[in-house]
Amino acid sequence: MRAFLDQLASRSPAPGGGAAAALHAAQGAALIAMVARFSDGPKYADHAPLIGAVLTEADNLRARAVALIDEDAEAFAAVAAAYRGPRDVLAAALIGAARPPVAVIGVADRLVALAEALAPVGNRNVVTDIAAAAEAARAAATTSRVNVEVNLAGITDPDARRELLAAVAGVDDLVARAERVTSAVRDRIAA
Repeated sequence: MRAFLDQLASRSPAPGGGAAAALHAAQGAALIAMVARFSDGPKYADHAPLIGAVLTEADNLRARAVALIDEDAEAFAAVAAAYRGPRDVLAAALIGAARPPVAVIGVADRLVALAEALAPVGNRNVVTDIAAAAEAARAAATTSRVNVEVNLAGITDPDARRELLAAVAGVDDLVARAERVTSAVRDRIAA
């Protein structure tokens, strides 16, 4: 983690915000998995199938988000290299650079869905970590949206633009859902 943060803080163009967004998603997934692991045993037997499914998906999403850290850095490196080449190469690189953030938005959406499912039944002693996961997912999604939008300026392919705009269109809803999870967790711990 220290090495990644040192690299993030350096004067290198990658990793950057996209990799940080993927890290937010990975942290959110890890938190969901941790809460699921603390929500097993006889006390949670009625919810065991749900908790097991949440755990499995959270672990898979964490692995995907970690992979997206590298994918984002590689895609941005391709953009940096493309600035020295023909304009059509740059446009293709920008489309490629928008793909990892789009994938992070998809991961974040699933994380919020898992948080929504786990919040009412998860172990009360670690339920605040569900809110932390939802907030991490929200940060991942909003950061990724900005990273997609910045690439749109150089993308002229109308199909690619439509696809990317559609991918970011649901972020406001995702943010509202994450806020509701956090609010529900706050209500639960106040009760």
